[in-house]
Amino acid sequence: MSRLIFAFSLLSCLAVAAATGKGRGYSETLEANTQNTIPRKDKLTHIHFFFHDISTGPNPSAVNIVPQRSNSSTYFGMVYMIDDPLTMEPNLSSGIIGRAQGLYAPASQEEVALLQAMNLVFTEGEYKGSTLTVLGRNSIFAKVREMPVIGGSGAFRFVRGYVLARTYEFNKKTLITIVEYDVYVWH
Repeated sequence: MSRLIFAFSLLSCLAVAAATGKGRGYSETLEANTQNTIPRKDKLTHIHFFFHDISTGPNPSAVNIVPQRSNSSTYFGMVYMIDDPLTMEPNLSSGIIGRAQGLYAPASQEEVALLQAMNLVFTEGEYKGSTLTVLGRNSIFAKVREMPVIGGSGAFRFVRGYVLARTYEFNKKTLITIVEYDVYVWH
């Protein structure tokens, strides 16, 4: 019986060693190449566009998915899902270059400040098929808001940068908001 236990223990140790491969555990060091690493010389890119947040009408691009559950003047607790068009100029008919897809939620009980999590999905131009991921605080009544770019895909793999957002127009009657975005990224 003791030989059986010894043999089982030995086989278990060999199986664990084979599964981890050369004792590296769950990670490995890769050689740098264009498929898996950032190029040695990054370039700084500035992208300028307008974000159209449309929460009314027959085809809204921002939909309330969690209603406000308190009497908060800051709308604390609401959540909106977005699929907002991005255009080259303030006019929606100026040409859609992509979509802002994600969500935002008022996350402050003291001021109207959003937690904004979104992917900027580029559908036209040089960056068609690439995305940028933005996650940050958007204090919507501030003249300029800065949010970090925390990731990306395609041409923006290994990206780092930030977004500057400025309200271009807010229509109280239609609840349509146009926000001018300046994105600066190293990639």
